[in-house]
Amino acid sequence: MITRDEALALLRQYNKDPFHIQHALTVEAVMKWYAKELGYADEAEYWGIVGLLHDIDFELYPEEHCLKAPQMLRDGGVSEDVIHAVCSHGYGITVGDGTTIDVKPEREMEKVLFASDELTGLVWAAALMRPSKSTKDMELKSLKKKYKTRSFAAGCSREVIQRGAEQLGWELDKLLSMTLQAMAESEDAIRAEMEAEGIG
Repeated sequence: MITRDEALALLRQYNKDPFHIQHALTVEAVMKWYAKELGYADEAEYWGIVGLLHDIDFELYPEEHCLKAPQMLRDGGVSEDVIHAVCSHGYGITVGDGTTIDVKPEREMEKVLFASDELTGLVWAAALMRPSKSTKDMELKSLKKKYKTRSFAAGCSREVIQRGAEQLGWELDKLLSMTLQAMAESEDAIRAEMEAEGIG
């Protein structure tokens, strides 16, 4: 399997925008947290690498998201199971060139990625509205209020988040609560890595 350092180098080969790198690090951390929480602790690094690489093609090819990723990942020596997982987070979404992504999330790890990816963007947008600019002091009721306000972070699809919860067989509140907790617990480590990498 590709190492974490190799995955980060591959990500940075195609992604320069600090926002995109921070998002990748956030989804990586959330995926590792979920792996441990859901009984897959021995696969946490693997779940994290999938999270780190999930948007590898988005910065350069936003209109062909999940279509360019397979070749980028193959060129980087990434295995087909990781490629499937990365592409599955776009399942059912029609990208800019009119293609609908048909790679279905099958494993629990893929369903967690599908459900939490979009949500991390909404949670972070909500955090930036707070005086603390942090997820660490955010309560679930505050997040739910933002979630229900459709004009807030309108680019974060509530339909995708809801579908993600349903694919996992979870109530929406469970997904919101767990993802918020995952982000709060990993926020300091992500900030430290961004500073160490000279990003931001």
